[in-house]
Amino acid sequence: MGPRPMPGRGVGDGGESTREGNNMRFSMTRSASAAAVMVPSFFRSWHDYYELCKPKVVALIVFTAMVGMFLATPGMVPLDTLVFGMVGIALSAASAAAVNHVVDRHVDGIMARTQNRPLPTGHLPAAKALAFAGVLGAVGLAMLWGLVNGLTALLTFLSLIGYAVVYTMFLKRATPQNIVIGGAAGAAPPVLGWTAVTGTIDPNSLWLFLIIFVWTPPHFWALAIHRRDEYAKVDIPMLPVTHGIRFTRLHVLLYTILLVVVTVMPFLSRMSGPVYLAGALLLGAGFLYYAIAMQFSKDGRIAIKTFGYSIIYLMGLFAFLLLDHYVPRLLSLLS
Repeated sequence: MGPRPMPGRGVGDGGESTREGNNMRFSMTRSASAAAVMVPSFFRSWHDYYELCKPKVVALIVFTAMVGMFLATPGMVPLDTLVFGMVGIALSAASAAAVNHVVDRHVDGIMARTQNRPLPTGHLPAAKALAFAGVLGAVGLAMLWGLVNGLTALLTFLSLIGYAVVYTMFLKRATPQNIVIGGAAGAAPPVLGWTAVTGTIDPNSLWLFLIIFVWTPPHFWALAIHRRDEYAKVDIPMLPVTHGIRFTRLHVLLYTILLVVVTVMPFLSRMSGPVYLAGALLLGAGFLYYAIAMQFSKDGRIAIKTFGYSIIYLMGLFAFLLLDHYVPRLLSLLS
């Protein structure tokens, strides 16, 4: 007879190992599942904060500010001024956008265009969004103050207050001229860019301010016409709500005519040359086409098409300013 198996050994030992293996596999599966849940949650949270910044709007702001920087100097913008200036302006603009999300979260939940934003959906609480806005604003303004210059930081702060507080909290709900008056904050970026380079407010930079200031009403009123019923539902007195669509269409046309006139001023003041003038007149003709079409077209989407073109218009106009500034210099170097 061979030796007896010791108690707790043999078949029992194999069963214990099997149980331990099963427990380990279960633990690993549970950890993997938790990780799989955390990763999408992380990316969703990151995307929600990103959406608070209104990235498309901020991109247009930064682009116009950058053009202001390049127009401020005959050569190249110092790299540190370019980088810190653009980042500081971008963070400050994103901060103002996040405040706008917090203030408008209730009406955003009612309007179809905005009901999927992070706050109405409950993805982010208002307190976290407001704290996020505060951090962005503080970092952006500190960067401008310490690494660019004090005047740019001050003007950026005033623009932030103008949009996030004066426009969003008061003007937007107080008067149908809200976008006309509040447009001053949105028109500041090229002046901020110019000031970042020179440390002064140059008269030529005010032409850029005036262009965006006059561009803002027809740009936004086209959207307001398209979304008139939604603005009426939440009692926001946009011009088509208080004065009707026909009245607003007429004012889109009048402001567009004024805009074409204003865009000629950089050429007449010798700030820019024929390359810019040709581009401005070509783009202006396109905007006038849409503004006139709004008066007679039966196309129900003509207003939103006008809104879309207005964005292309502004980007193209500032691109022509940049081309006009550097192309003649490049040609003179090559000749």
